[in-house]
Amino acid sequence: MKISEQWLRQWVNPTNTSEQLAEQLTMAGLEIDDRYAVARAFSGVVVGEVVSVEQHPDADKLRVTQVNIGEAELLQIVCGAPNVTVGMKAPVATVGAVLPSDDKKGFKIKNGNLRGVASNGMLCGASEIDLTDSIDGLLELPADAPIGTDIREYLGLDNQILDISITPNRGDCFSVRGIAREISVINDLPMQMPTIAENITITENGATPSVTVNAVEACPRYLLQSISNIDRSIETPKWMQDALVQSGLRSHNFLVDVTNYVLMELGQPLHAFDADTIVGDIVVRLAEPAETITLLNEQTITLTGDELVIADDKGALALAGIMGGQRSSVTDSTTNIVVESAFFGQLAIAARARRFGLHTDASQRFERGVDFELPEIALARACDLIISVTGGQAGPIVKAESSEHLPERAPITLPITKVRDVIGIEIAPAVMVRILTQLGFEVEQQADALVCKPPSYRFDMSIREDLIEEIARIYGYDNIPSVLPHLQVSMDYDDTADLTHEMKLALVDTGYMEAISFSFSDAKIEALLDDEALGEVLALANPISSDLAVMRRTLLSSLLPCVQYNLNRQQPRVRFFETGLSFVGQSISELVQTPSIALVAVGNVWDEQAYQNRALDFYDLKHDIEQLLPAQIEGARIRYERSGLNFLHPGQSAKLYIDGQYVGWLGQLHPNTAKQLDLPATWVAQLSLAPLLDVAREQHAISTPSKFPQVRRDIAILVDSDISLQTLETTIRAAAGELLTDLWLFDVYQGDKVPTGQRSLAFALVWQDSTQTLADDVIKTSTDKVVQALTEQHSAQLRDS
Repeated sequence: MKISEQWLRQWVNPTNTSEQLAEQLTMAGLEIDDRYAVARAFSGVVVGEVVSVEQHPDADKLRVTQVNIGEAELLQIVCGAPNVTVGMKAPVATVGAVLPSDDKKGFKIKNGNLRGVASNGMLCGASEIDLTDSIDGLLELPADAPIGTDIREYLGLDNQILDISITPNRGDCFSVRGIAREISVINDLPMQMPTIAENITITENGATPSVTVNAVEACPRYLLQSISNIDRSIETPKWMQDALVQSGLRSHNFLVDVTNYVLMELGQPLHAFDADTIVGDIVVRLAEPAETITLLNEQTITLTGDELVIADDKGALALAGIMGGQRSSVTDSTTNIVVESAFFGQLAIAARARRFGLHTDASQRFERGVDFELPEIALARACDLIISVTGGQAGPIVKAESSEHLPERAPITLPITKVRDVIGIEIAPAVMVRILTQLGFEVEQQADALVCKPPSYRFDMSIREDLIEEIARIYGYDNIPSVLPHLQVSMDYDDTADLTHEMKLALVDTGYMEAISFSFSDAKIEALLDDEALGEVLALANPISSDLAVMRRTLLSSLLPCVQYNLNRQQPRVRFFETGLSFVGQSISELVQTPSIALVAVGNVWDEQAYQNRALDFYDLKHDIEQLLPAQIEGARIRYERSGLNFLHPGQSAKLYIDGQYVGWLGQLHPNTAKQLDLPATWVAQLSLAPLLDVAREQHAISTPSKFPQVRRDIAILVDSDISLQTLETTIRAAAGELLTDLWLFDVYQGDKVPTGQRSLAFALVWQDSTQTLADDVIKTSTDKVVQALTEQHSAQLRDS
């Protein structure tokens, strides 16, 4: 936003230089992108009056003028401008003047001779004195311009323009008033508001229509005031033109210029309707679907139904808060107007302008939030300016308001000690109160806190940290010393990452590669991996793609597509693992995020080689899983049970327990599931990391190996085929006693001489004592107990050796 320093100083005038003022604003959060004078440096140009104009004797397009610049003699100047006339006032560059040029050296005016006629100076257009103007020819100055006055002084060309970057949360600073308020608080100076006449005569001119607001949530406050019999022969005063041009706006006609001037001055967008074009009464409503309106820029748009419009009995007059319509636009012949001043909610305007490719000063402000207490002040200011310059009769103000739909300004409680904790220095409560009060807050000081109600123009104030920021930036960030924080930090070592990394290395050593994928999954894969134990599939409200639309309930959902991808690229042997979160629950509120590690393996045990190879089986996967466990963990603590997961093979899958705690599952992907995914025999597993990490953290005592011999006994039994090996091992360990150090299965047989429905299992049992050599009778007693337990609990039969 461009703003004139001269205009700012009419509101608040600190002793600071322009540079200091720019630095203050930047440090307060209003960054100055650029600062420059209205015109580049030049000298020797004054106000002059053309006394006479004669045709050049030897050039059709040149004229010889006599110009009064307030000196004893008139200057003779040859001029080619078509608009030079007797009595006009214009800038005059005297001999010796230096005008701005693109090469930065300047253009020096000298005595000249044009076609035999002496010329002692130059009559200037706007471009010669570094001003932009669409009019060709000389820059015509007002009739009351004092002759001989330096043009830089008269036009205020040394005035500095501040180009301020307004952040999206500071809609209150989109005006001279907003910036001046910041300057006044920073410098602890009063702010001088413009005087608004309070004695404007109100007449019943019959030009103000009645107002009905149907969309009160979008427009809780709407005001209209008519002004009739305006004298349109009067042009926009120079001071207003200068203010607008220096703010980056063009001067159009007085009525349009007034609304733009109040917009820049107070920050309230206004709109003027031609009163004679309004049919019936005004209604503020939502657009009808497919309703059309032709805007001031001659663009005809078709509305969808959620846009707010200002309408009369004939149809839409304006796109509320964005742009007026052509049908009710003010023209050069308009003498009766209706001025609109309203508060439109941010949500009612946001995105509507962009939808139609519109970006207006009004929409920019309403989208960021406009002071809802400002419409009445701005309307009074505009009417005062119009009547004081052009005359006319003001009609009564028509107001439609729904106070319950105006924004609420909830009080914010700020503990005084919190300011010190955040900023790092002590600021006196009285200073805090002054800063916040001058910023417009209603402040109630309590014993240990400030209760602050934000002003109507601060939509960005909602939490106590907002208040602390306001105090800090006005106090001055440069006044806050840089001090290193005094922290007492306890740096506790978390071994989770290291232990997880060790597990990853163990899998890499076994031939697996790590995969890293999204936590999102394809709903089709989740449907194939469905099981009641995994809970419901949780869909994303805004997925990044259609094949990543749900949260994964198992890491397998991410790994299986990786397997598909590699098999499709002729990779026959695939091994992947991944660590990450799986998301299990019946709803969002019951969601459990479990850190897990998952494996998937396809193909033969080894890469292609000269020696005999074979396909993977359950025991290969079981071996890979046990590589994740510490070597010193006792086999007695590990237990496998048959898995009931729907997506696993019922005869080649298991659940893993450690010390009775469920850890995870492993096995072959169900053939039906694999077939639907176009996969061969696929071995998968997923384990929760938490119990694995607990085991890895255990401290194991180091003991001296026994120097006494081990004793091995083998037993072979016949048992029913449906009795699991895990069940038999549990029974053997319980019966064999504490001296049993090792146990393993070394033979399985079904066939001849083994009854149908049974199988022969051979176990090796190893006993060892650390204090003595075990006697044969002790071993026999232990062996007999094992055989007795197997017989009684599982109807096992001891086979003859």
